[in-house]
Amino acid sequence: MLGSLNKSQVDNLLRAEVVGRIGCHADGKTYVVPITFAYDGEYIYCHTIDGMKINMMRDNPDVCFEVDRVENLANWQSVVAWGKYEELGTREAEEALQILSNRVHPLTVGETSRPKHGLDRAHEAVTPKMKMVVFRIKVKEATGRFEKFA
Repeated sequence: MLGSLNKSQVDNLLRAEVVGRIGCHADGKTYVVPITFAYDGEYIYCHTIDGMKINMMRDNPDVCFEVDRVENLANWQSVVAWGKYEELGTREAEEALQILSNRVHPLTVGETSRPKHGLDRAHEAVTPKMKMVVFRIKVKEATGRFEKFA
């Protein structure tokens, strides 16, 4: 059976998953990239290093975000959300990093799954040429679909 997720199911999927995909568009180019995130019911929080996606979102803050859970090809859920990119200043970035840390760190069970790029240090240089950027996406609209094979 194919169907649509209701608002509560959309919210539950966004809260349950930690890897999604950001879609951004600028200068005639569309870019989709996976990213670790945390969702609080209003915002999707993320961090990354300064680069292509950040430059594109600074140019055009209207973004799309996708998350899914796939058990198999007959049992899956998917959410697509649209929203606005907001780069965070130091105080807000520290709060966002705490939200991310609270969500992601319980899932980091091995040495190789622990971030090496300073999740707990907002806006510090990763290397002399790479700066961490903490941002959020204000969710304005979200829809979801599912397939369930009984």
